Amino acid sequence: MTVTQETLDEIALTRAEYDMIVDRLDREPNTVELGMFGALWSEHCGYKHSRPLLGLFPSRSPRVLSRPGEENAGAVDIGDGWAVVFKVESHNHPSAVEPFQGAATGVGGIVRDILAMGARPIALLNSLRFGPLTDPQNRHLFNGVIGGISWYGNCIGVPDVAGEICFDPSYSQNPLVNAMCVGLVRKDQMATAAAGKPGNILLLVGADTGRDGIHGASGLASRTFEEAVERRPTVQVGNPFLEKVLIEACLEALATGAVEALQDLGAAGLTSAAIESVAMAGRGLQMDLSQVDRREEGMTAYDVMLSESQERMLLIVSPGGVDRVREVFAKWEVTCRQIGRVEQEPQALVWDGASLVAQLPVNDLVDAPRYRLQGIQSPEQRQRQRLALSGLPLPAEGPGGTLLKLLASPNIASKEAVYRQYDHQVQTNTVEGPGSDAAVLRIKGTARAIALAIDGNGRYCELDPYRGGQIAVAEVCRNLTCSGATPVALTNCLNFGNPERPEVYYQLEWCIRGMARACRVLEVPVVSGNVSLYNEAPGMAIYPTPVVGGLGVIDDVSRRTQSAFSGEGLLVGLLGGPSTAWKPRAADLAGSEYLQVVHGLVAGRPRIDLALEKRVQILCRRAIAEGILASAHDCSDGGLAVALAECCIQGGVGFSGELDLPRRWDAVLFGEAQSRIVVSLAADSWRRLEELADGLNVPLRRLGVTGGDHFRLAPLLDLPLADIDDAWSHSLERALAG
Repeated sequence: MTVTQETLDEIALTRAEYDMIVDRLDREPNTVELGMFGALWSEHCGYKHSRPLLGLFPSRSPRVLSRPGEENAGAVDIGDGWAVVFKVESHNHPSAVEPFQGAATGVGGIVRDILAMGARPIALLNSLRFGPLTDPQNRHLFNGVIGGISWYGNCIGVPDVAGEICFDPSYSQNPLVNAMCVGLVRKDQMATAAAGKPGNILLLVGADTGRDGIHGASGLASRTFEEAVERRPTVQVGNPFLEKVLIEACLEALATGAVEALQDLGAAGLTSAAIESVAMAGRGLQMDLSQVDRREEGMTAYDVMLSESQERMLLIVSPGGVDRVREVFAKWEVTCRQIGRVEQEPQALVWDGASLVAQLPVNDLVDAPRYRLQGIQSPEQRQRQRLALSGLPLPAEGPGGTLLKLLASPNIASKEAVYRQYDHQVQTNTVEGPGSDAAVLRIKGTARAIALAIDGNGRYCELDPYRGGQIAVAEVCRNLTCSGATPVALTNCLNFGNPERPEVYYQLEWCIRGMARACRVLEVPVVSGNVSLYNEAPGMAIYPTPVVGGLGVIDDVSRRTQSAFSGEGLLVGLLGGPSTAWKPRAADLAGSEYLQVVHGLVAGRPRIDLALEKRVQILCRRAIAEGILASAHDCSDGGLAVALAECCIQGGVGFSGELDLPRRWDAVLFGEAQSRIVVSLAADSWRRLEELADGLNVPLRRLGVTGGDHFRLAPLLDLPLADIDDAWSHSLERALAG
């Protein structure tokens, strides 16, 4: 067949890649075969530009039960015979095209990844990025995404327990919608995606197959928006009520012992699910597409193989167990169709009735080309790293007015207007929900709990991807630590622009290098993840935005903390930070919310001391374990003054302290120096905290005491608690009102 450039563009293959396919097959592929190659060799499925870099991440520890990339999600031993399965994935491009369904099906897809490991989904988290809410289109995207997330998660009965939302012009036409799901399974009952023995039967269960989502992986998620023309048909449509019963049916089917393997039909649909499953086992398959229930008339074999219709799973079942599994799905009134079998030879034979529509070697299908490019730091980035305090005038509104302005910034203001739309108590495991540094969920039947957090900062990575990558890992671990949890594993979603541009590849490589170094220092492996590239709208790429999801373990759920001050008369201290705490440093303002909100700048070069970070977190966890701390809150966006104000607002109690501030009070109060935690404790525990800090060589400073109805940092700042509460609590709603 004659393949036009238009055809190759539709499936995001280059002419060189097409020639490579012809060489491997020693013939030209037909339409269905080319579509299968396009899907599996897409950036979204094949990780062509990122896989050579992902091996830099440490991925093993005594707790890790899985290998990254070999299963649908990462699995970690948390003790008492339980494993936690978790992963984060992107649905950026679909959400930009159709925000409600794009976000909803992002939730549905990540839930099925967890289900494919045999785990019951127990928690959702999300990390979202939008352009400024002053733009009506951004408000439309925001409302659609939040609506889709809440609709799907609430309907399937999985609590949404934590997340983050950021706003910046770089995301105006390319929002980021990263969804994370966490599941729980007995570690001896985990499922695999590997298809097992020849003769095993392929059962397709769940929804009928339609045309929604065709070219979602190859066309929408693997190229920039300016290259796409008509994108709406590539967005899937979700049915959370079907997903709910699908979860129960699959878990019951697994309990029969007849299911050899389980796969989600997500990106690239049946092509990806079936081919990757047999490839993991070193096998092949025969499939008959005429057995697939089709939602629409006139669907071709091409449509069926590439459809990304939602709420579908592929079960690989032993021949003797097919009837038992069918009975389970009949009980739940979920469609179950036998569509093929596993074969010894690693060949994929795809039939549509009597017609053979594809005959391809499995190994070639899953062996996408890999590109190791040469990244180049852009001159613009080097220029942005230059920042001198002498060039920044102090804000005319003074410390108090500046604090109110920062608390009102949508990036810092309370997100309660969002998370109150989510059910975060369903399943009755949630001990600490949205609003604290990390969510905490009890593990019923044990004394332990898990902590969950998700975080990232694109501005830091825009300025210095290596240090920004380190900070992303450090901050999510710090958030877990503030709950009393020991960080044990991470997942990540790497959101970047077009990697074929040298400056973007530079960002990708050095973010990964920075993240990997922080993981090694903090001794926390990366067990799963996702890469989302080509996040570019016309004329603008997003900031490089690595989003990190973290899992921590608390051995005794009664020994946990939250970020709010819990009462009056508590001493407030600061763990960590530079030894010269009140010395203004330009690096502390680099990439800060203060610099952008007050001065309209994204500039400077952030820094972090990973050795200090590790000691600060150890100190915090030890103090919590000993029962010394009443609260702990990560000092991050907005700096020290914002962190203190948040503790007051959330606890409904004032604060009074005195700081000998230099003339550059802005850098001290609103700088975002890393490795700092605001803590509160009873006065008689201070001496013990000092002993622990001295033993670990961690700076410890007394800041003040809780109480009253004002927020005071003498001599420069004194505001009624009601004023800071109003600025922080209601500003996001005001921004959404336009």
